[in-house]
Amino acid sequence: MKRDFVFKASTFLLAGTLGGLLLTQAACKKSGPDLKIGVIAELTGDIPAVGDSCKKAAELAVAEINDAGGVEVAGTKHLLRLVIEDSEGQAQPAADAAKRLIEQEQVLAIVGPSASLGAVPAAQVAEEGKTLLITPWGSAPRVTLDDTGAVRKWVYRTCFTDPVQVAALAKFASGYIKATKVAILFNSSSEAPKSQAELMKKAIEARSGQVVAFESYAAGEKDLSAQWKKIADAAPDLVFLPSYYSEVPEQIKQARAAGVKAPFLGSDVWGNPELLKNAPEVEGAYFGAHYNPDAMEDKVGIFRAAFEHRYNKAVPDDGAALTYDTMMLLKTALQSATGHDREAVREAFSKITSFDGVTGKIVFKGGSHDPVKSVVLKQFKGGKSTFVTSIDPD
Repeated sequence: MKRDFVFKASTFLLAGTLGGLLLTQAACKKSGPDLKIGVIAELTGDIPAVGDSCKKAAELAVAEINDAGGVEVAGTKHLLRLVIEDSEGQAQPAADAAKRLIEQEQVLAIVGPSASLGAVPAAQVAEEGKTLLITPWGSAPRVTLDDTGAVRKWVYRTCFTDPVQVAALAKFASGYIKATKVAILFNSSSEAPKSQAELMKKAIEARSGQVVAFESYAAGEKDLSAQWKKIADAAPDLVFLPSYYSEVPEQIKQARAAGVKAPFLGSDVWGNPELLKNAPEVEGAYFGAHYNPDAMEDKVGIFRAAFEHRYNKAVPDDGAALTYDTMMLLKTALQSATGHDREAVREAFSKITSFDGVTGKIVFKGGSHDPVKSVVLKQFKGGKSTFVTSIDPD
């Protein structure tokens, strides 16, 4: 009953918004220039679906904000304007994109990159350029911490961190799956997968489990038969595979061919619908995620209906939900900022301690720039991902 109500109510609200768009634009005259917000997305490269979700969610959020009259900053009304750059899913292009947005486009703040590989160098540029940067999906600790381990003043994230996620995944592995012998395979060249693999090894061992194989591969390496043979020989009862969604089907196919019989556990880098396309190999596998789109209550249902209506596509993934939350967090900061400059916006964002978003309650504690959030566990079942449980941070 609730699901039907949310969809009907959301559709009604959308119809009203779209139908009254011309009236809204005519009635709400902006009294200040557009505020430029930068977006760095992985539009090309190895994970273009992630960048596409980020771009679409940012455009949806800005459309909703502008259709409602924009934001009032220090007594002046403004519309928002996105300036979108492509990180190409790589480190240097991400850093270059951040530099262009800060120096040439003079944006007020930056959303993205999503992947940690690009978010870390972009964060360094933002810190040096004194411009607020919020990564929606970059979970590696080094995004918000500099090389000395100090918190970056200008950088935040909307997602949980790798340590929080891996603690939940290890708890799930030992408690729900009852795994005692775990094998791990990861990309040693990629920021988040490498971080997650190393953290998982420590977390499994801390729970008295045994890591029977700890194998890696280099970026671009496709034939992993040698690594899978070692893992098969180790006879694990679970394989942790923090590879990006685009790599997973072929990797599991190779694993099964090498004789690996254990179930698989992935991380949030699995969380894109593209993984399921023509990929029967992933059936039964578990993975960590940032939200449950099937909850269909309150913010989740309204966001999902709006996203699907605007883009006429499948369920919005984690990256879309996180980007939408990031844009709305930024809107909250803008509305409470005491000025129109970058420092005023950063200061306002730093005072946000709690926010109810599509991906759940986002809480910043004790000066940390990493929110406290729950981790969702899902399983691929019957050709789709299904909710299993949610684990709160310890």
